[in-house]
Amino acid sequence: MRAALGVVGAGGFGTALASVVARAGHPVVLWSTSQSVVEEINRERSNRDRLPGVELAPSLRATSDPAELADQARLVVVAVSSADVRDRAERLGAVLDGSHMLVHAIGATAGPDDRRVSELLAAETAVRRLGTLAGPALPADLVAGRFAAMVCASPFDEVTAEARRLLNLPPALRLYTSRDLIGVESAASLSGAYGVAIGMADSLDMGPGPRAVLVTRAVAEGQRLVAAMGGEPRTFAGLAGLGNLLVRTSAQSGEYAPGYQFGRALGRGERPAGGARVPDPVRAVGAGARLARRVRQRAPILEAVARVVDGELDARGAAVALSDTVALEE
Repeated sequence: MRAALGVVGAGGFGTALASVVARAGHPVVLWSTSQSVVEEINRERSNRDRLPGVELAPSLRATSDPAELADQARLVVVAVSSADVRDRAERLGAVLDGSHMLVHAIGATAGPDDRRVSELLAAETAVRRLGTLAGPALPADLVAGRFAAMVCASPFDEVTAEARRLLNLPPALRLYTSRDLIGVESAASLSGAYGVAIGMADSLDMGPGPRAVLVTRAVAEGQRLVAAMGGEPRTFAGLAGLGNLLVRTSAQSGEYAPGYQFGRALGRGERPAGGARVPDPVRAVGAGARLARRVRQRAPILEAVARVVDGELDARGAAVALSDTVALEE
């Protein structure tokens, strides 16, 4: 009987979510492609690389076999990077069927064609009841039991109902629901991209006034892009957009805000070493700029940040260009 939650990915968020749900009394199966991580979780109740010092719930079981995940879980949450999602989707396609529900927690588009992750999952698996999970829930907050909130979006009521049954766990986690799948997916990706811009601004020590203007204009720009994609513009002002942006541009977010930290490094004139893995929010910058051109929407913030990421402009030059552009925005 499929009563368990399935989680794909033993990163910080995937492991924390799985442990919180298991601690609330629900059986959870976590699939990792790393056999050493699977053994550590099952034998030692820990994932030291991703959640150091955290004891994982006893009812959380890890596996390296996706078929075991498919057999035990009806709702599956995919929590890997956008760079890994195609591989996991292909492997899930061999074991999942139409009786499963699939929700992803990936804040970026996937592949060279910038497809939304739900579109990729639909193409690679037989699952049709799809959704997304987004919001300002950091792994450290989840495992500490501090208040956190997320939104699950799907056009299928059974997906959001099952997500609420398993994931609405106040006070550790409160889950809201939405039918705006396109809006929540787009807002989650764009908020990461704007986090890179805020990181650059903070590194340049622009001050609280200009920072507030930048955040405000990012929300307006994000709303326009979400609407152009077919989503509800107000979605960007919610948990998936503004909520994500605020938590991932906080100094306390640390390693869980890689886009913000990348932006700070760009502001200092630093470039990542060749071959370094690009964080999802940085990938989202280029995808967002391409999206804006495709839907013919002005997106001066994304365009400026994309030019800095691509090495065409330095951060201070981007700030000067934006200060002129923002004055023209309504």
